[in-house]
Amino acid sequence: MCTQFEEFAHRISLCQAHFALSGKTKYKKKFLYYIFFLRFEVVERTLISQQKAILSRKFDLVLVDPPHGGIDGGCTSAEGIPEKGINLSIMQRLRDILLVSGFDVKVTRDSDTSIHDKCIEGIAAQKSSDMDNRLEIFNSEDNAVCISIHQNQFTDPVYSGAQMFYSDEQRGSEDLARAVQKRFATLLQPDNNREIKECGKELFLCYYSKNPTIMAECGFLSNPGEAALLDTEEYQEKTALTIFSGLCDYLAER
Repeated sequence: MCTQFEEFAHRISLCQAHFALSGKTKYKKKFLYYIFFLRFEVVERTLISQQKAILSRKFDLVLVDPPHGGIDGGCTSAEGIPEKGINLSIMQRLRDILLVSGFDVKVTRDSDTSIHDKCIEGIAAQKSSDMDNRLEIFNSEDNAVCISIHQNQFTDPVYSGAQMFYSDEQRGSEDLARAVQKRFATLLQPDNNREIKECGKELFLCYYSKNPTIMAECGFLSNPGEAALLDTEEYQEKTALTIFSGLCDYLAER
C-alpha cells in the first residue's frame, strides 16, 4: 500500500510540475478533488495516458460543446430535469480537467444561453441558427478534437447507458468514439454493453465537422435511476473524468 501511495504521489507530482510550466497552478486543488472519485488503479492509468497524450499530441486544442441552452432545453426527464443544464455542467467539469492537465480548450457556450444569431426570430429558426454557429465553431480550428455532450431519451424507460456516435467523414472519429465508449464501460457503467454507432447527416455536427468528432450520449434521462444520477454533481464529475480518460487513451495511441 505504501508503494502504491508513493507511486501515486509521483504521478501527481509529474502533473503538478506540468501545471507549473503551463501557468495553470490555480486548478491544482480542483484536479486533486476530481481524481479521488475513482480508485487508485484507474487514476494511475489515466495519468499515464494523459502524460503520453500531452507529450505526443498532434492537435491544437480540445473543443467541447454542451448542446441546447436558453429556450431550448433539450430532452427532459420524468421529473422535469432538462438536458441543457446537465450538458453544461458536465462540459464545465470536463473543461476544468482538461485545463488543469495542460490542454488548450474552447467551448461553444459556458452559460444557459442559445448561441443563435440575435436577429433570428422563432424557435425553429433560432435552433437552426444555433446549430449553424456551433458547426462554425467546430470548423474554425484546423486541428482540433471535438466532443459534443448530450443526454439520451427513449419511450421505454428501461434503457440506460452511455453511447458514442461518430461519422466516418472524419479520420479518427471512430477511434475516439471507441476509446470513450470503452472507458464508460470499464470505469463508470460496468453493465454497459452498448456499441459505438456511426451516424449520418441527421447528426449535423458529427457529420459536417472537419475535425475528429463524437457525440457523447452520457445516459438516458428517460430512465429514472440514470436521470437521478445525471442530476448529481458527483456523477457529473465522474462522467467528465470518464470522457477525459477516453480522450487521453485516444490521443496517446495516435
